[in-house]
Amino acid sequence: MTANDHVMLQRDASDYSIQLNRWLLKLVGAWPSSASTTVREKVFSTILIIICYSLIAYTVIPCILNILFEETDVQKKLKAIGPLSHWCMGGMNYFSLLFRRRDIHRCVEHVRTDWRIMTEIGDRQVMFKYAKFGRFVAGMCAIFMHSGVFSHGVLRGITPTFVYIGNVSVSVQVLPCPTYSKFIDITKSPAGEIALTVQLLSGIVVNSVTAGACSLAAVFAMHACGQLNVLMRWLDQLDDRKQQDMVHHQLAIIVEHHLRVLSFVAQMEALLNQICFVELLGCTFNLCMIGYYVITGWNTVETAMTIACMMIIYISMTFNIFIFCYIGETVTEQCKQVGQIAYMTNWYHLPYKTARGLILIISRSSSVIKLTAGKLVHLSIATFGDVIRSSMMYLNMLRTMTAS
Repeated sequence: MTANDHVMLQRDASDYSIQLNRWLLKLVGAWPSSASTTVREKVFSTILIIICYSLIAYTVIPCILNILFEETDVQKKLKAIGPLSHWCMGGMNYFSLLFRRRDIHRCVEHVRTDWRIMTEIGDRQVMFKYAKFGRFVAGMCAIFMHSGVFSHGVLRGITPTFVYIGNVSVSVQVLPCPTYSKFIDITKSPAGEIALTVQLLSGIVVNSVTAGACSLAAVFAMHACGQLNVLMRWLDQLDDRKQQDMVHHQLAIIVEHHLRVLSFVAQMEALLNQICFVELLGCTFNLCMIGYYVITGWNTVETAMTIACMMIIYISMTFNIFIFCYIGETVTEQCKQVGQIAYMTNWYHLPYKTARGLILIISRSSSVIKLTAGKLVHLSIATFGDVIRSSMMYLNMLRTMTAS
């Protein structure tokens, strides 16, 4: 470990692990309040929630009306459906985060308590390694989402198109999501500029929600993996003959902490399964639509920069769904590995009654722990492959339908 890492271990490392989550969720008012939260902060959070939902509604409702009642070109409708689905996913996940704020608070407090009870430097080093990885993933989620979607919206906004109204050529602001002309006439200034600004702010909200949800999953899952690795470390130390008089007490601590970690995983599953379900379905659809936009963009006047932004969005959504599937696979495997380590310990060096207690750990670890999407689909690397295959299959169907 570097000198900076040692300094970090001496301060509140739990804050280090959840810092990015707090920044992302506070931006949209979804960070849970605690006993130390002031009335002013609660009021400010409520105002933020109202503003964020208003921004999302400002983008979603006119876009739906445009697709249903105004736009007649099928290609333009298809171009609007992709961004609309992204905003709708963000709105649903935002509701889930707000509805589950108490669960988020419990998980955060669980993380902080784990850091407080781990006093041995070796245990804290294991936890810190996983906390760094969780923080890294959280940062990458935020960078990918904001850079791709926001830059795409800005590029579309600064490259207006010209349409003929009567015999006059009029510059029209191109919005990330088309709007309903009876609400806002974007052919007039400054209405078009205002609509673009509001939609860009709305995009920041939606991207922060998506990045916040993904970062919560990454940080909490990596924390659980860190705790499971600490358990494995303790199991390896059970056969130390210098501790024979304390080994029974140590095993009791291990069993108790094992149950604590499994309880945390269950809380994490309850918190994230709805969000994972929305992401799983939404990303499958969006990957299909973005692939379609990229393919059709080669044969149109789409600029290379616009296509590059679409590719960034494609990568960011692929990354997001991969993270959810990866952490599901990792948590499941780590839970199984605890039982394997317990089985591989030198149990024959332990007192008879203590060795028999290892059966409890092995038995509990043999029960497969799964993170799911809506309690329907097990999140795993195989599921990620299914998502990519499904999006490609739907893309081929869409191309066939639009080409005929």
